[in-house]
Amino acid sequence: MSESMRALVAGGVGEPLDVLRLESRPVPVPEAGQALVRVRATPVHASDLHVLRGRYGFAPEFPTVGGHMECVGRIEALGPGVEGLETGARVVVAAVPAVPGPRAAGTWQEYLVADTSRLLPVPDGLSDSSAAQLAVNPLTALLLVSRELDVRPGEWLLQTAAGSTVGRLVVQLARHLGVPTINVVRRRDAVEEIRALGGDEVICTQDEDLVRRVAEIAGPAGVRKAVDCVAGQVGAQVSQALAPGGELVVYGALSTHRQTDPAALAIPLSARSLIYETKTVRGFWLNRWFGTASPADALNALTEVRDLVADDVLSIPRGEPFPLERFADAVAFAEAPAHGAKPLLVFDDDLDGGDT
Repeated sequence: MSESMRALVAGGVGEPLDVLRLESRPVPVPEAGQALVRVRATPVHASDLHVLRGRYGFAPEFPTVGGHMECVGRIEALGPGVEGLETGARVVVAAVPAVPGPRAAGTWQEYLVADTSRLLPVPDGLSDSSAAQLAVNPLTALLLVSRELDVRPGEWLLQTAAGSTVGRLVVQLARHLGVPTINVVRRRDAVEEIRALGGDEVICTQDEDLVRRVAEIAGPAGVRKAVDCVAGQVGAQVSQALAPGGELVVYGALSTHRQTDPAALAIPLSARSLIYETKTVRGFWLNRWFGTASPADALNALTEVRDLVADDVLSIPRGEPFPLERFADAVAFAEAPAHGAKPLLVFDDDLDGGDT
């Protein structure tokens, strides 16, 4: 093993292509409770880019290796006293920094050190492309449906941005669990896509009234569980559409990544509706979940997600590979209009470690 490695490093806050540079760094050494992982593939998430822009929920210390979410790789070495893992094993690294919690190593580098509690073994039948994308979007979908809201079979679930990565995963998971979904999209051409994926009902805000359509679909019992990642007026309409005693979990704000309009950064809620109909609106952020969940709970949730993907319950679109040297192309791909694939920075010509 070489003593040096390639790493994609941001020197400070700014536009990603202005601050990112390829560097050579020493290969880190694992300590007790840690493993050294040689990275095979790691995604470029929009949230990774917004961390660099200083527009996310946490700020790393600069200079920093980019990629603060997830990757797949093989264990190269184990720290003192580590048991239950073997060198050469393929693993997912859940590198999402816990808030509150210690710093986590960035994944946009050839080797990284991670706590063994953040490592999940990958079965042979699961591709590197799928494994590299397990620990953020599929995990978020599972936690929203099964943990945050505990939606029961036969109970309506209302969600916005159904065509997003998490939205599509929520549709698939809900169908598996017997949970009917009402899915909100903003383009008419997305309606049939969501229906084909398993969405029971689809509302297009381009030409339909969200509140009225929810009432028509759900009937007198209404909808008591909802998730939103749009915010603004759409988030407010979802809250208004809830039945008395309903719960809304807000996990994102798609319009806010480069937004300067304060109205897009807010959800104008009706106080009368919250008070007299005793509705609940609260947030969810994966980083804070990792900061409060025990290592055992986190590993159990990751294992459940891995099994759902391995069993084809959840389908992850194949990533688009980019060698690390082409990081500028990967960033441009990540910020292009919807393309259905996630850019993956790859460190190995033989990307697929599994059969799918």
